Amino acid sequence: MAEQNIFFLPVREFCRREYFTCTVDENVMELARTMRDHNVSSLVVLDSDDPVGIITDRDLRRKVVAEGADPTGLLARDIMSGPLIVVREEDNFFEVVYQMSHHGIHRLGVVDHDNRLCGMVNESDLIRIQTQSPQHLAKEIEKAADREVLKGYHAEIEEMIVSLADAGVKTRDLVRLISDLNDRIQRRLIELLRQEQRFTELTDDFAFVVMGSEGRSEQTLKTDQDNAIIYADHLDQEQIAGLEEFSLALIDGLIEIGVPSCPGGIMAKNAFWRRPLTPWREALESWISAPSPENIMNFSMFSDLRTLHGDHSLEEQLKAHILCRTREDDVFIARMAANAARFHSPLTIFGNFKREKDGPHKGKIDLKKAGIFTLTEGIKTLALEKGRLGGSTPEKIAWLRQQGVFTAQKAGDIDAAFNLLVFLRLRCQTLAIREGREPSNYVDPDKLDRVEKNRLHTALEVVKSFQGFLRSHFQLDLITN
Repeated sequence: MAEQNIFFLPVREFCRREYFTCTVDENVMELARTMRDHNVSSLVVLDSDDPVGIITDRDLRRKVVAEGADPTGLLARDIMSGPLIVVREEDNFFEVVYQMSHHGIHRLGVVDHDNRLCGMVNESDLIRIQTQSPQHLAKEIEKAADREVLKGYHAEIEEMIVSLADAGVKTRDLVRLISDLNDRIQRRLIELLRQEQRFTELTDDFAFVVMGSEGRSEQTLKTDQDNAIIYADHLDQEQIAGLEEFSLALIDGLIEIGVPSCPGGIMAKNAFWRRPLTPWREALESWISAPSPENIMNFSMFSDLRTLHGDHSLEEQLKAHILCRTREDDVFIARMAANAARFHSPLTIFGNFKREKDGPHKGKIDLKKAGIFTLTEGIKTLALEKGRLGGSTPEKIAWLRQQGVFTAQKAGDIDAAFNLLVFLRLRCQTLAIREGREPSNYVDPDKLDRVEKNRLHTALEVVKSFQGFLRSHFQLDLITN
């Protein structure tokens, strides 16, 4: 993500709410003691509760000490700098930088909607924000000394995403950032593990791959693990045992630093998801030749594979095998399409929202089932039919347009629908984190404003139309269970 994104951060997110004041008629000796006692370098000067200026330690040095003036005879009004330059809470980081540069000052007041002083911001706050930028965090992750430090950085990712979401950073950028930082966390953990004495002889003939949304670089918050290990056929038993020990340590380490375990067990520490190259080919063959719901799920998850560490050629060999094998099997591709279209639209025949009828999410809509799943799986299937694996859903939508599968209008509609659904899910998740709740995929339509509710309705209509496209394109009505 570009560095300039921090410029959109609202002042309310980083200003200091605690500040100290003095009156215009306060003696310089008194205000100096106030600054000393509270260990602060500035005071806001008030006249009848209105902020009219500021006194800094620099003012004391230049206007009192350097001039040899008698402080007992000086008042705040005599040495203050004024007027106090202010920014609003809703202004952003860039406005603060501009005002400080324009006026040649180092401190600004912050006012609320009623023009009342509610905080201060200074140059050290800007430095603090810049050291919390994605670029700085990425560099710190790469230098992390142990998993405890990584755990802290993993928590910082969540906090950063919440702040950037509030600042209006685009959803697509946020999703890419989440995936990039999570990748860095995992790579650094692997580096730390491989430095341990027990893993110094670990083979290099393997690949640790991530799959599903992580493989597509489409993670939102609190995404659990989906990973596997592919290793060369020629490894001996000692090398295989070393990989098993490594995979257990890696997955347990990820859980320790805050990456949730996969409820379905899709993790490299499980033997099912840790195999040599040839047995992986055999697994793919069994999934394709017998397309049960479970096999389709396993295939779909695995086909998003992306190497995070190790020998990339192993991934490429399996991708080549997948493309070669699926080119010959229209039935399997159609089964994948049927899986993508299996969820019913959350819109009634009258255009109203179908909501959860009971449980903790009563009255809400599951955004994943409502559309995200259908779009990601359907687009993946169409791309696979045309001979493409890998990449994000938006990238594949654009590619399918180039291939003539979609018109420009249809591609634009699908892309907009996908982006909105992911945006709503991410916003709901950031709100849940801010309120101390567990993030989920659910949204309450009643908590959306009229425009957003209409946009959600339009997006779900697009999903419904896309399901119809899949049924027609793959002739799903001819498939029997």
